[in-house]
Amino acid sequence: MESQITILGSGTCVPSLVRNPCSLLMQTGGKNLLFDCGPGTMRRLLEVGVSIFEISHLFLSHFHPDHSGELASFLFALKYPSPPSRQQPLTIVAGQGFLSFFERLKTVYGDWIVLPDDLFTVIELDTQKADNHAFSGFTATSMPVSHRPESLAYRIVDTNGKTLVYSGDTDVCAGLTAIAADADVMVCESAFPDGQKVDGHLTPSLAGSVAEAAGVKQLVLTHFYPACDNADIENQCRSAYSGLVVLARDMMTFTL
Repeated sequence: MESQITILGSGTCVPSLVRNPCSLLMQTGGKNLLFDCGPGTMRRLLEVGVSIFEISHLFLSHFHPDHSGELASFLFALKYPSPPSRQQPLTIVAGQGFLSFFERLKTVYGDWIVLPDDLFTVIELDTQKADNHAFSGFTATSMPVSHRPESLAYRIVDTNGKTLVYSGDTDVCAGLTAIAADADVMVCESAFPDGQKVDGHLTPSLAGSVAEAAGVKQLVLTHFYPACDNADIENQCRSAYSGLVVLARDMMTFTL
């Protein structure tokens, strides 16, 4: 069966009526993988028809609130009703520093966000080099990228050998090009238009250059700040990339 990808949030920290903050759902190998958990993610999951209890893995690219802001609410909701409806462990995958970040969250929320040990697993990944893990139904590779010390991009390979790459927030860096090599689909941040670049983020032409160098087959641009709405970001990307370009919209779905 083909893997299915749904853009749950294509926006940023800036409030928008049409773009939620960052989140993506990948349904593959009988698993529901959630990438980032910005505000509004749980509502978007309901719109897709996926229960929070069905999320098997949560991959965090980094800890900025537009990527992790609904984590506490997500964990709190998993505790309802009592005993929890969840039958299988939730695996949270994130860069080194997550456990410390989670401990700080617990100083605010306490046991409200603590799941039973048999329903909660954390995997902290190396933030200095590539890290690989094999899971039931897919494999995951992470690579440090240029944004925050804990920032990671992810590469998921499904049972059909198809590849999704999720950039998280990043600037141009060798790790991003390496992890995107020959990807079938790369969902890549493109926060600001050409000419308005901000450190730690990409523009459409820079995202296109990375995808072109990596041999990506389809590039999905996402994480749009409002300035992108007033620019021809698709053509800016096409100036550097010869493959298929898609501009992400919330609730957009495609298959690998």
